[in-house]
Amino acid sequence: MAKPCESWASSAAARAVMQANRRRDTTPEMAVRRLVHAAGLRYRVDARPLPDLNRRADLVFARAKVAVFIDGCYWHGCPEHGTKAKTNSEYWSDKIARNRERDAETDARLRAEGWTVLRSWEHENPADVAQRILAVVRGPTSIR
Repeated sequence: MAKPCESWASSAAARAVMQANRRRDTTPEMAVRRLVHAAGLRYRVDARPLPDLNRRADLVFARAKVAVFIDGCYWHGCPEHGTKAKTNSEYWSDKIARNRERDAETDARLRAEGWTVLRSWEHENPADVAQRILAVVRGPTSIR
C-alpha cells in the first residue's frame, strides 16, 4: 500500500483548520467593502488587476488603477500581530517569507504599470482603511 504523501500540516485537524481559511470575503475585507460601497464607490472583488498577473487583489478599482489588499496578520507576517508556528515552524516561516516576497513583487509590478497599491492589515480599523481608499480613488479633496 502506498504511503500518504507528507503534508505541511502537523495533523489532520490542523490541515482542516488551515483549509477552512477563506481566500475572499473575510470579516475584515467585508467590513471595508461595506464602508466603501456605502460611500458610493464600485469595484471588482477578488480580481486580477492585470490580466497577465496571476495575483488577485481584494478590491480593484480599474478606472482609477487602484488595487487594495487586506493582508492577514499571520499569512503576511504582520510585525505587530504575526505569530510563529509552534509546529512545523521552519515550513511556516519559509512560507510567510515567500508570501512577503510575492507581495513586494506584486506591488512593484503593479506600480510599474501605473497602479496605486494600497495594503492594510486585517487588524486595522475598517473605517480608517476605507478613508484611505476613498482619498486615493476620489482624490484628496473629496474627504469629508
